[in-house]
Parts: sequence; C-alpha cells; structure tokens
Amino acid sequence: MSAAFSSWFLIGLAVLAANLPFFNERVLAVMQLASLPKKPFWLRLIELIVLYFLVGAIAYMLEARIGSVFKQGWEFYAVTGCFFLVLAFPGFVYRYLHRRHG
Repeated sequence: MSAAFSSWFLIGLAVLAANLPFFNERVLAVMQLASLPKKPFWLRLIELIVLYFLVGAIAYMLEARIGSVFKQGWEFYAVTGCFFLVLAFPGFVYRYLHRRHG
C-alpha cells in the first residue's frame, strides 16, 4: 500500500468513523441496547472517543508498515482530536439540528 493511498484511506475511514455514532442507534454499529430505545448524547460522545482511538491505532499500524513511526506529543493528539470533531459535524447536524418538515 502506497503512502498516498494510505493517507486517503485513513481520511475516508476517519470521516466514516466520526459520523457513525450519529447515523445509527446501535452502540459502535454492532449491538442494540434493549434498555435504551434511543442512544443518549453521552453515549454518542463515548463512541466518538473510542472510534477516535481506533482510527488512531489503524493510522499507527499503517505508518509502521510504510516506515518508521514518528514520536508524537500532546499537540498532535489535540489537533487530531479537534479534526475528528470537525469531521463529526455533519452527523451531529443531521441528528440534532436538522428539522424534518412534513
């Protein structure tokens, strides 16, 4: 896998993962909680954090396959965390701000 393809694959994966909690009622798109008819907002935030770290682990593996892994400081995680939240914005708008008329 080339570096360019890995980068685009990771960006696409991050977009899908960031919006996943807002487009379904299942936890991590796998299991349905019978006790909760609708997922609460706090559970969607926990899912978003878990998916952020999952995408980060995949990015780490891809970087290790391409070459040496660079050491990252807290700044890297702050920026990528904010970027992940920006990527989640369309799903948030769809779930909480979009009004269905009709």
